[in-house]
Amino acid sequence: MLDTGSTGFMLLATSLVMLMTPGLAFFYGGLATKRNILGIMIQSFFSLGWTTVLWVIFGYSLCFSGGEGAVIGDLQKAFLNGITPTSMYSNGKIPEFVFLAYQMMFAIITPALITGAFVNRINFKAYIIFLTFWQIFVYYPFVHMIWGGGLLAEWGVLDFAGGIVVHATAGFAALASVFYVKGRVDRKSTPNSIPLVAIGSGLLWFGWYGFNAGSEVAVDFVTSIAFINTDIAASFATIAWLIVEWSHERKPKFVGLLTGSIAGLATITPCAGFVPVWASPIIGTAAGLLCYYAVYFKNKMKWDDALDVWGVHGIGGVLGSILLGVFASKAVNSAGADGLLFGGGSSFLLKQIVAVAAASIYAFIFTYLMLIIINMITPVKVSEETELMGLDEGLHGEKAYDDGVV
Repeated sequence: MLDTGSTGFMLLATSLVMLMTPGLAFFYGGLATKRNILGIMIQSFFSLGWTTVLWVIFGYSLCFSGGEGAVIGDLQKAFLNGITPTSMYSNGKIPEFVFLAYQMMFAIITPALITGAFVNRINFKAYIIFLTFWQIFVYYPFVHMIWGGGLLAEWGVLDFAGGIVVHATAGFAALASVFYVKGRVDRKSTPNSIPLVAIGSGLLWFGWYGFNAGSEVAVDFVTSIAFINTDIAASFATIAWLIVEWSHERKPKFVGLLTGSIAGLATITPCAGFVPVWASPIIGTAAGLLCYYAVYFKNKMKWDDALDVWGVHGIGGVLGSILLGVFASKAVNSAGADGLLFGGGSSFLLKQIVAVAAASIYAFIFTYLMLIIINMITPVKVSEETELMGLDEGLHGEKAYDDGVV
């Protein structure tokens, strides 16, 4: 029977997750140089349109139709075949169309996360091909294996809202992209608008309540725990990042504070509905510290991950997935598991480590090989001339601001 409360909440959660993609565009757009604002923002907004097309044609079906215990689903629900206005999601509380739309928003933002790593350097044609095949061969299989009743779900791997499925895969795909396209010509580029970064960060934090709390796909006690865990972890990560960066830089950095909040949000994502509230400050603090030092290490190694996708999302997703194996409790969520601290032994923790490591390694290798193949079809990296001119004018023939403005 239709649960109107849960349905209404899930429609709101879907809208919040949709808002995260424009928020990401603002976040990345503010961090980019003045000549590359539109070049990075169009990649996020393009995903809003193209990913929806793919999802309707076959994406939803491959993720959530058939394939029990397998790596990928089937095409039984391609073109939304068999889904009617009265079709219900498997929990019996919301229409399947609502669940379909909610999961579609995850599919939209996940590949868009990767784009911050190769800002200023990628041809738009190559990005279109990249977005398409990365979804099909990386995102869809991991959605199915963990959330669609596939291989990893049967093995006992948990991921409440996307530490493995979203952040680890996107973060390590970003690192592979950086290794392939190599560095920017001008690596001393600075953010064009920190206020725009703040707006994007605020929208992401706001939307993340739908991202995490909505992943319960109902309104119950777990929903409320996921909601509060999200906010607490993000807040502790924000302060942890600010303090450690302040100690290094001798000044409190606003961009660092904002980046710390995203690190906390990414890290709590796999844990949100499975761990007790007292664990979220620990997870958030660990996120702020470890992700900061991951970015510090990346800079020392001179990896040109321009907007720190690997250090924030990749390391955050890995950390959260592993800490889930420590702090998970069936007393919080009976559909979950007991982690190391709750008598679950090392078995569940090891499963989490193996799963997130396998996802990260696969995403890295596949992404690197895919970029090699794409480059045989169309150049992946823009010319040095276009990069110096800026992607806004060089590729898109537009400018974010009139001459003399900003």
